[in-house]
Amino acid sequence: MKKVTALLLFAAIVFTVGACSTTASAMIEGNTVSGAETVTEPAVTGLDQEQSLETASAATAAEYDVEYDQDDLKVSTDASELSYVTLEGNSIAVAGNGAIFDGSTVTITTAGTYSISGTLDDGQIIVDTEDEDTVFLILDGVEITCSTSAPIYVSNAEKVVLTLAEGTENYVTDGDSYVFEDAESDEPNAAVFSKDDLTINGSGSLTVNANYNNGIASKDDLKITGGTIIVKAVNDGIKGRDSLAVLDGEITVNAGADGIQANNDEDAAEGYIVIEGGVLSITASLDGIEAETNLMVGGGEITITAGGGSVASSGGGAWGGRGMEGNANQTTDSAKGLKAGVDLTITGGTIQISSLDDAIHSNDSITIDGGDLTLASGDDGIHADTALTINGGDLEITECYEGLESVVITINDGTIRLTASDDGINASSGSGGDAAGGMLMAPRGGGFESGDGYVYINGGYLAVDAGGDGLDSNGPIEMTDGVVIVNGPTNNGNGALDYLGSFNISGGYLVAVGSVGMAQAPSTTSTQYSVIFSLASAQSAGTMVHVESESGEEILSLVPTKAYQSVVLSSPELENGETYVVYAGGSSSGTVSDGLYFGGSYSGGTQVASFTISGTVTGSGSQMGGFAPGSRRTRP
Repeated sequence: MKKVTALLLFAAIVFTVGACSTTASAMIEGNTVSGAETVTEPAVTGLDQEQSLETASAATAAEYDVEYDQDDLKVSTDASELSYVTLEGNSIAVAGNGAIFDGSTVTITTAGTYSISGTLDDGQIIVDTEDEDTVFLILDGVEITCSTSAPIYVSNAEKVVLTLAEGTENYVTDGDSYVFEDAESDEPNAAVFSKDDLTINGSGSLTVNANYNNGIASKDDLKITGGTIIVKAVNDGIKGRDSLAVLDGEITVNAGADGIQANNDEDAAEGYIVIEGGVLSITASLDGIEAETNLMVGGGEITITAGGGSVASSGGGAWGGRGMEGNANQTTDSAKGLKAGVDLTITGGTIQISSLDDAIHSNDSITIDGGDLTLASGDDGIHADTALTINGGDLEITECYEGLESVVITINDGTIRLTASDDGINASSGSGGDAAGGMLMAPRGGGFESGDGYVYINGGYLAVDAGGDGLDSNGPIEMTDGVVIVNGPTNNGNGALDYLGSFNISGGYLVAVGSVGMAQAPSTTSTQYSVIFSLASAQSAGTMVHVESESGEEILSLVPTKAYQSVVLSSPELENGETYVVYAGGSSSGTVSDGLYFGGSYSGGTQVASFTISGTVTGSGSQMGGFAPGSRRTRP
């Protein structure tokens, strides 16, 4: 949202004729509207050991540098190699080697495979071994409760694999307070806690009730390759300090703080999260999924509700959101959907987020290459502190304060639809304000000094419905291809387009409608022709605006979602020296996408103006010539 001190006369919008010969209808009829094709690697279940091991290594190592070895994927072993631990209420029975018991506590001291079954009323499974081999714990129908510590506690091991036996239900519950060895200790701090690498696999289920602190935690790497896991935790749900990787499984988390987290803040190579498959359902009071460094999503189905969801933001400000400038309910708590401290990359998967804070957030960069994303936010839909790049995918932001926000925003491909109470796209540092003194527009592409923002649109399909500025750049905008539809503001303090410096268009199709007070056009340095015109009075929402050549060739048929008075149009079909006619009202028999019609016949409107292309920018008003008032002729 810009801060203005005066209403400036709107300038002409430039739509250049250079590099792109593609019409809007051709773009919409192609792959653009449906989104870029996303190829997702098949999930590895962990049941077919030899085949799935090969698939996992090939799928993950190249892209994410996450490797799943044989231990991560195998579910069972030869019965002759098993030791058996039977839980019997207040006592424990052991058959085999490598485990010792004392009352209701069993300690595993040797690497090997242990099948655990039964009920433990108030006791512990402890792993404490110096061996360099893996410890396998097969949960074969257990119910373990410990009132004063972690029911499953890996104190020392090279690696532990927790296997959920097929067809079994397993339960782990702790108390609301722990008794530590000394006053300096604060571990274990989770119902399932490991100081070393931990993997969870299998096809059974595990329910963790964490009443003291966290649900499942590893201080090294945590991998989940299978199973049904349900975690209810008073603090964080699932944590892997160095890394957390999900290959498969059905995971449900209800957390009093973060849902899933990797929090190593001491090593730049650690603290990352990789999700390649599985079904994740997360309800978190704070962040849904948070990585201290990098967060990568390549597949799976992810549903997140953070901070009570976007509806929790109602009750203040234009939207009632809480994050950046203009949000009346700003707080210091972080309740974001997906959050990364360094880089966040999405290449596939189905993601649904409803968050009080940003739906998707990075303290540095975000790249979206694919996936199907549906977002609702009380603040930004997607926010990156430095750079946001969209190369593909199908993205819908149903509600937010601002839609896409970063210093540099680049759209190369994909389908994006967003509804924002303030700016649809905002290229800015987010440090407050858009420019000193509120001088935010450059009439006719004039030369006000550029700010720190930049918007590049090189392809894709973008439909914006904004209560503030539609496309807002605290710096230049460059458009070379794609389809952009902007339903901008109804108030005269904002514009459908708002930029500093220049807006150069060399291809693509742009239509932007909104109020007239701050209406702005791309620069005359563009190479594709553009036109801007204002109607004699504001038209009501749902009133079609239609532009055609004198010979009847359709250039624009749009039904705006809100009241509008200014129209900006740039199309490869606009030709120098040609005359075009503008109609208001009427209807079209064509195919519609986000209010834009193509491929049909138009009828029933009233001519309100005509114009002849005489330069890169053609516009109405005292600064631009080439327009003539309409004769009020009704289009048959």
